[in-house]
Amino acid sequence: MKNIYTYGGQPAQRHLTVECMFTNKAACKKMTQVTASDAEEAKAAAAQEIDSVTISCDNTAGIRTAAPHIFITAAQYMSQYVTEDEALGGAIDAMASGADAIYSPRGLRTIERIAREGISVQGHTGLFPARATQFGGLRTVGKTAEEAMSLMQDFRRLEEAGVYCCEVECVAHEALVEIQKRSKLITVTIGAGSSGDIVLSYMSDLCGDTENPPRHAKAYGDVRAIRKQLAAERLKALSRYRAAVLDGSYPDDATTVSMPGAELEKLKDGLERMQPIHQ
Repeated sequence: MKNIYTYGGQPAQRHLTVECMFTNKAACKKMTQVTASDAEEAKAAAAQEIDSVTISCDNTAGIRTAAPHIFITAAQYMSQYVTEDEALGGAIDAMASGADAIYSPRGLRTIERIAREGISVQGHTGLFPARATQFGGLRTVGKTAEEAMSLMQDFRRLEEAGVYCCEVECVAHEALVEIQKRSKLITVTIGAGSSGDIVLSYMSDLCGDTENPPRHAKAYGDVRAIRKQLAAERLKALSRYRAAVLDGSYPDDATTVSMPGAELEKLKDGLERMQPIHQ
């Protein structure tokens, strides 16, 4: 456990730091990262010694409370901020709420703007799902030497912009192997083979909670089947409830509170003595 101060100036402890990542990279020690959409998922990841979680920057405070020691990368979305200053403000807010790094899929100027403030920034290369039309659809990038060379240039530009880390999405394995030999960046890979320093998986994919998972995903559980069972059980319960109300079997004696007989008689007597509201 490492003692740190957060970007917001608060003392804290982390199982993993940015410096630890570079040490692990040098030692060829693989690390794990998963998405966490809420505090429950982040807490589960921490309990199973997942190295880091990537989350929506809007959820930082609650997830940090639930998982106080795990490394958190707070992700900004492509359309979340318009200007560089807005992106910087959002990054500072997330860091002050307990994030350890910021993920930005935006352009180099925005990334550099954030990094200049001493914030650890993770960039992105390979397939950008939000820009998939530019790639001719969702596909693997870097299967040709020309595309792989373009990825190498992305790595260099990101390094110059000040990032410490890069998410590499849907890239040909061999291309990344060669590129990594020429880059100092920590690589977070998803759909890019096994050579990444940190292997990322979506929580829904690895838990078997995605109906049509991408090719690179692998399920290690069957949460979707359990959800289907829950949904079927819910429908059955609603049907039985409606039928019981209609046939008068619910509410029944077991679920109804009754007055003592003597009190009921007093009530009836009192009601009989009341003057009608309208004559």
